Amino acid sequence: MILSTILLFLGDIGGGELLVVLTAVLLLFGTDKLPSLARSAGRGLRSFNDAKKEIQDELERSIKDIKKLD
Repeated sequence: MILSTILLFLGDIGGGELLVVLTAVLLLFGTDKLPSLARSAGRGLRSFNDAKKEIQDELERSIKDIKKLD
């Protein structure tokens, strides 16, 4: 379920296609670089989610402030 929402931009990718992509990544970067790439991707996603949450909170506060004024 979560993997399908993360990979939603890929459309109807099947198991075979995913295996080919993962194999290509493994061949391009090698086993030494994969953990650091995964860590970097995780940090990037965490930063993006934090920024998204901050914007959502700010918008909710603004909406509450506008409702108080009415």
